[in-house]
Amino acid sequence: MVFENLSERPIAEVQSEQADRWDRENLLEKCVTTREGKPSFLFYEGPPTANGSPGIHHVMARTLKDSVLRHKTMQGYVVKRKAGWDTHGLPVEIEVEKQLNMNGKKDIEKYGIREFNKKCRESVFTYEKQWRE
Repeated sequence: MVFENLSERPIAEVQSEQADRWDRENLLEKCVTTREGKPSFLFYEGPPTANGSPGIHHVMARTLKDSVLRHKTMQGYVVKRKAGWDTHGLPVEIEVEKQLNMNGKKDIEKYGIREFNKKCRESVFTYEKQWRE
């Protein structure tokens, strides 16, 4: 196989063609079936807090993690990736406080804890599409 010089073609075009080829060849399924019965390597992805758009620091961290998992795959492991969302905690609450122009616990209590919690639950889906892309 001869590799083309990537600098002569837009990387997005090359990536799209490669993804299409992998789909045509059913590469993901082949990776799974050729490793049946082999030892497992289970990876729990540290979930992002869903209170903002993905940033370059997320891309860098995911790329590093992915390289380790690809290496484990090449070593013959059945790599299982488990991911989720961190939909709780201070970052989500702070985001909602900003949206509602609140300044701390007293404002939250005045607004109503139940209603504030509802807003927090709703807010975590604001950026979901961006994270899934």
